[in-house]
Amino acid sequence: MHNPSIFREERLDVLYQLITEHPLATLITSGPQGLMANLLPFALHLDGENGVLRAHLARGNKQLDELRAGGEALVVFQGPQFYVTPSWYPSKAEHGKVVPTWNYTMVQVRGTPLVIDDPDWLLAQASHLTQHNEAERTQPWQVADAPADFIASQLKAIVGVEIPVQSIAGKFKLSQNRSAQDRQGVMQGYETEQFPGE
Repeated sequence: MHNPSIFREERLDVLYQLITEHPLATLITSGPQGLMANLLPFALHLDGENGVLRAHLARGNKQLDELRAGGEALVVFQGPQFYVTPSWYPSKAEHGKVVPTWNYTMVQVRGTPLVIDDPDWLLAQASHLTQHNEAERTQPWQVADAPADFIASQLKAIVGVEIPVQSIAGKFKLSQNRSAQDRQGVMQGYETEQFPGE
């Protein structure tokens, strides 16, 4: 990715936090069928040197062929993002040399995937993912709340994927390239205005 140093985020705790808070990511692979991409919720486990991403996908998903082939996979996590109007910049009134942009945060992870077809692993992964996402609820749902035979049939329909983090890169484009006054204008504008889709 294009990642100028002014936007580059390298602190692992910050990158891990974005992954944990925004777990739905785009899994991208390339192989004989061309580029493939799917949205999957990932769980970050701090095993190994840089951590491991775990997820599952439908057994009928054609991307499994690419994952089994053992080529590198790219996982893209996107955090908060928003449009920035030039009207928020005080410098617009000074010289008018401003254009719209987009502020966003993202993390890219690369690694060689391992496909896992083990019911115990899948149950643990699905349970972990559920517990993480149900934790804030007053009455959290648990995998064990569903009948055991139903869960067993659901587990037969999915396959696990584990991606050891071989490289991780973050880009946090948050108006760092603007003056302090323009950055303040962006913060004030974002707090007071709403755009369609927000």
